[in-house]
Amino acid sequence: MSVPGVVEPSGLLRLKAALRARPLAADALLAGAVLALTLVRPLVMPEAGRLTVHGVLLGTVICAALVVRRVWPVLTLAVTTSGMACYLANGGLKSPLMVTTMIALYTIALYRGRRAGCIAAAAVSAVLAGTSAIFGNPWWLGPEILALLAQSALAAAIGDAVRHGRAYVGAIKERARRAEETREEEARRRVIDERLRIARELHDVLAHHVSLINVQAGVAAHVLESDPAQARESLAHIRRAARASLDEVRATIGLLRQPDTAEAPDAPEEPSPGLARLPDLVASFTAAGMVVDQSVTGVPADLPSAVDLTAFRIVQEALTNVGKHAARPYADLRLDYRTDELRLTVTSPSEPGEPGEPGHGMVGMRERAHALGGTFSAGRAAGRFRVAATLPHPGSGR
Repeated sequence: MSVPGVVEPSGLLRLKAALRARPLAADALLAGAVLALTLVRPLVMPEAGRLTVHGVLLGTVICAALVVRRVWPVLTLAVTTSGMACYLANGGLKSPLMVTTMIALYTIALYRGRRAGCIAAAAVSAVLAGTSAIFGNPWWLGPEILALLAQSALAAAIGDAVRHGRAYVGAIKERARRAEETREEEARRRVIDERLRIARELHDVLAHHVSLINVQAGVAAHVLESDPAQARESLAHIRRAARASLDEVRATIGLLRQPDTAEAPDAPEEPSPGLARLPDLVASFTAAGMVVDQSVTGVPADLPSAVDLTAFRIVQEALTNVGKHAARPYADLRLDYRTDELRLTVTSPSEPGEPGEPGHGMVGMRERAHALGGTFSAGRAAGRFRVAATLPHPGSGR
């Protein structure tokens, strides 16, 4: 049943595909065809000589060797060459059997390489030409011997050319396969990197505000009856934190929805947060009851946007962790501007019983610093927990 729009292979193409799938059957057909031509030739051309039992048996043995030419090419060459030498020694004339040695030479060159093909062609030419000359077959004297040499060389050359052609096509297919695998691997890597980037952004955006909301909600619940004014102030902080969280999530999602090749017309114009917003960040923690001592050394530099954003996110996550895990709400924030790098540290009191397993925030800070070629460390020592990062930058003083 034919399918509309699909070009079906012709009968010749289907036969070719079937023979490629069954090489033994293809070689058997080839051997049968050569033998048939050998047996029919004396009937069609009486001047070529009459058909003898000896000739039929010899031709059958020679042609049968072609069936195993792919499995045992050297054996096939030996049988066809010795058989043709016997044929010439018994006064045989030109015959389709001559093509058997050419097929054997072609196979040797195809499967064993150029050097083996050249050696085999020289050996076959020497045996057949020498046999023809020794037994005085006039048909093979003079130019006929040169023709025999040319046939042997041609068969080996064709086999070597086909071998190189197949190797070239195979190499192209292998390169295409590897290129396709590389493209697929690159696509998978980009998807994973994008997922990690989205996870970091959403975590950094939400963790800070949700932590503040949690602290202020606890304060409001504690003083709801004893100090309504303080409770209302805490609820106001919760409302501002929730609004800021929604605004940052909306801006982050808007940036993630932008196409890679062109900026969306309705994309948010607010720049990514940086250290310029550090006073507002510190004020939000101060409003939640945290004491933050901040110091800046060196000459502040115009940081690239990636470094500026990374520094802000690391400080934000470190202060958020202080609010959640520190023994008391206190943090020492230090920024050290150097010629080609920014060093920042956040230190807070720590107790031995506090959980020390790193969470997504620690992982995100480390990934951000390493993505810029910087360093990151976090750990507890002498009753304090210290987060430190070094972010390289080209640096230009203000």
